[in-house]
Amino acid sequence: MDVRLIAQAARSASRRLGTASSSVKNEALLQMADALERRTAEILQENVEDLAAGRRKGLSAPLLDRLLLDEHRILTMAEGIRSVAVLPDPVGEVIEGWRTTEGLAIEKRRVPLGVVAVIYESRPNVTTDATALCIKTGNAVILRGGADSFRTNRIMAEVLTGALLEAGLPGEGIQFIPSTERTVLVDLLQLSDLIDLVVLRGSESIQDFLAEHCRIPVIYAAGGNCHVYVDRAADLGQALDIAINAKVQRPGVCSAAETLLVHKEVATQFLPQIVRELTDRRVCVYADEATRSVLPADAAQVLPVTEEHFATEFLDLEMAVRVVDGFDEAVEHIARYGTGHSEAIVTRDLDAARRFAEEVDAAAVYINASTRFTDGAVFGLGAEIGISTQKLHARGPLALRELTSTKYVVFGNGQVR
Repeated sequence: MDVRLIAQAARSASRRLGTASSSVKNEALLQMADALERRTAEILQENVEDLAAGRRKGLSAPLLDRLLLDEHRILTMAEGIRSVAVLPDPVGEVIEGWRTTEGLAIEKRRVPLGVVAVIYESRPNVTTDATALCIKTGNAVILRGGADSFRTNRIMAEVLTGALLEAGLPGEGIQFIPSTERTVLVDLLQLSDLIDLVVLRGSESIQDFLAEHCRIPVIYAAGGNCHVYVDRAADLGQALDIAINAKVQRPGVCSAAETLLVHKEVATQFLPQIVRELTDRRVCVYADEATRSVLPADAAQVLPVTEEHFATEFLDLEMAVRVVDGFDEAVEHIARYGTGHSEAIVTRDLDAARRFAEEVDAAAVYINASTRFTDGAVFGLGAEIGISTQKLHARGPLALRELTSTKYVVFGNGQVR
């Protein structure tokens, strides 16, 4: 397989996509959504095969949940594409404009990036989200999913490509890499002359792999070692609900909380209840000595915490718990172990809330709300390819505007310099 030919086809298609009207692109998205629903049975059949292979491989329950598709999830994916279709098209948007002393009229406009390669693991929804966002922004997309969801991704890419053709746009604008071999990925990552951006949504190991081999600018939508800090001024009822939701609602996703930090002044009152609620939900709790000292002697599934636990993104029903002396120690812990994804404080102290928002360095900071809300669709952005934890060129949900660049258009009347 020659990935250069694939990238060349994507580059050629990107020129047509970049000049397509909003109405044509929106019609393509609507046809994609309809095609997903129409071919649900075929997609589910391939997904069953991926799930069976995943069970044989020994994937954990949260990882299998990320991989699983059913009729409801496919309907949700289709609705996600439709929600992107109705959003304003950022391409061509004039961000600002001014006139110079020489009489030049300057506009700064949003333009497509060109060709975006998306590298991701066992999350079939990335196939539809990435494709919808790229087509809406006039970009061609190259999809390289993980081995665990290979069959599912392949059939969905086929469905989406067919819909794009039916809408009169070049099918080459959606490219699926039909291989999970690392050597093929290395070849792809060398094509800086044809690919404008790589978006990575995956584990630390694949992140390290890209750092070593990629010659193309990369946005890392990678790990989420997220925290919930229960301040001394917290509403403990809110804190209980937020901590449980942040850990348990979907433990296998990057916005799930991995560590609970509790102010020492509320530890005796709060910790026995939250630990009991977590263990009742089959969460394995790793706790420091200060936490264990206030728990009942028969507290189940509570083990001593280690430095490694604090540094781990569990992506499972596991959670580290620590008592902190105060606000500063909580923020210092987050700075040391956090990955810059999503961090939450529960407090009724306005000054603590303000300081947390200002001092915690993360893509999303929450005051009295669960970290699980970090999601492009939930934020009203339609969808997202992932959550960027870096600072250039985008941070947080990678949605429509994050998939554009800018150009300056300068209008003159014969001026020379």
